[in-house]
Amino acid sequence: MEDGASVIKADKLSAGYADKTVWRDAEFTIGSGEFVAVLGPNGSGKTTLFRILLGLSKPVSGDIKILGQLPARGNKHIGYVPQRHSVDSETGIEVIEFVRLGLVGTRLGTGMAGYGLKEAAEVLHSVGAEALAHKPLGVLSGGELQRVFLAEALIGEPEILLLDEPLANLDIRRETEFVRLINNVVRSRKITALLIAHNINPLLPVLDRIIYVANGRVATGAPREVLTSESLTSLYDTPVEVLKDSRGRVAIIGIDESEHHHGRYGHHEHHGHTHHHEHEHE
Repeated sequence: MEDGASVIKADKLSAGYADKTVWRDAEFTIGSGEFVAVLGPNGSGKTTLFRILLGLSKPVSGDIKILGQLPARGNKHIGYVPQRHSVDSETGIEVIEFVRLGLVGTRLGTGMAGYGLKEAAEVLHSVGAEALAHKPLGVLSGGELQRVFLAEALIGEPEILLLDEPLANLDIRRETEFVRLINNVVRSRKITALLIAHNINPLLPVLDRIIYVANGRVATGAPREVLTSESLTSLYDTPVEVLKDSRGRVAIIGIDESEHHHGRYGHHEHHGHTHHHEHEHE
């Protein structure tokens, strides 16, 4: 990356809806090829950041540029894996056809019969999912689906990859495998990746930067800078303690559990009390 160049640059960026500001005055620069985790409690505004990057929401104030341009819908430079997909056991579309849709979109008509199949096969191979090519989506496991969604996001050769909670429904082993896979994709393709997560621990060995959203504010920096008792105490404006075990895993203590543990992702929350981490690493 040229000196001074950036892939994503936020300047005094504030986000919210109607008359409510969710967070304010975010300042960060993300460089080419960086692997970034977006962390914070439920409802803090992590997905709001993605919506701004995707051109689906407008900032309340401040500026953000993506590859030097304002955010816009349908940006071909961004590959996106949303948190929830409408896939059930009846979803019969073959994996290779689904991945191909990432290239051809809804333009399936006369003359499009074989278009994108070669690219779809290649990108499935690159995420280790070539054996799934002719299976219907509805029979795949959670880990298999995440590889297929990743392939679909990568087929257009984006420069930026946004992944919203891709680890949420994976067990510990598949979590680790998927983090390794994304890291290989990021490094080999020199792609910039932002990944929303609840549990920081599988990501710590590979991250370049953290964007931590909490208490209406945003803290950014290298993991060693952001994941400290001092930094998070300042962010939350209440005493917080960051503990590390002998394997380098982190537990964040002192956040009110009732405020930050909600819904089906509660057991993946990286905030709160140590029993959550004991459960995760049994």
